[in-house]
Amino acid sequence: MAKVAFIGLGVMGYPMAAHLKNRGGHEVTVYNRTQAKAEKWVAEHGGASAPTPAEAADGKDFVFSCVGNDDDLRSVTLGGDGAFGAIKPGAVFIDNTTASADIARELADAAARKDFGFIDAPVSGGQAGAENGVLTVMCGGDRAVFDRAKPVIEAYARMVGLMGPAGAGQLTKMINQICIAGLVQGLAEGIHFGKKAGLDIENVIEVISKGAAGSWQMENRYKTMNKGEYDFGFAVDWMRKDLGICLTEANNNGAKLPVAALVDQFYKEVQEMGGKRWDTSSLLARLER
Repeated sequence: MAKVAFIGLGVMGYPMAAHLKNRGGHEVTVYNRTQAKAEKWVAEHGGASAPTPAEAADGKDFVFSCVGNDDDLRSVTLGGDGAFGAIKPGAVFIDNTTASADIARELADAAARKDFGFIDAPVSGGQAGAENGVLTVMCGGDRAVFDRAKPVIEAYARMVGLMGPAGAGQLTKMINQICIAGLVQGLAEGIHFGKKAGLDIENVIEVISKGAAGSWQMENRYKTMNKGEYDFGFAVDWMRKDLGICLTEANNNGAKLPVAALVDQFYKEVQEMGGKRWDTSSLLARLER
């Protein structure tokens, strides 16, 4: 059992922290910007809450964060009451936020100066993956630090992999989102085409999902897409944030992402339709309006 802090109790962090407590058996202290949510978590799962990230991190062996973006991450780590001001030497900070590779490298350097470890560890699997403890975790950092952190991370994960040095986890998550964007757009167009052609979409997907066209998106989203229901996964607002990170990084490294850039604009149209909180499969709604 380790002493653990978890910073950020959103739709992902809330169940992830619970798995660290209940499945991992760790002593968990939580922090959330809205204190009432932290108190609710403690009422449900035990452990303790802290009024600041620094107080949550003080004396802990492992400190996790899962917040909104680069600015939020800087605030809870490097801000006046940030966790980096209180983490003990030799501890490990694991960041599950989907953020830029630049902030990951910045925080890794700051951690090294204070003699504790840092792992950028964005996740894939969405809210359902977090609730079921079966997330995929893509890590960047030092091998020795990763080897220490991996058994703790596994409390909420099905797959945990070290992808390279600091920032490599975030870069891998960008690839994940680039691939998803193309897959969902292709699935949306396929279902749209099938409907226009008068085909039974259930029968079509039953056949083609077993061949080369098959994907996780097809298996898990086609039924709700076919019904026009879009409340079952990763929100459009979040996907646009992630694709923005991808496109910025591509602009820096010279990669060409024409499909990702196009799908990002399609998601902008979905937002304008009122679908900011619809899940990413709502690309079909744009075609059917």
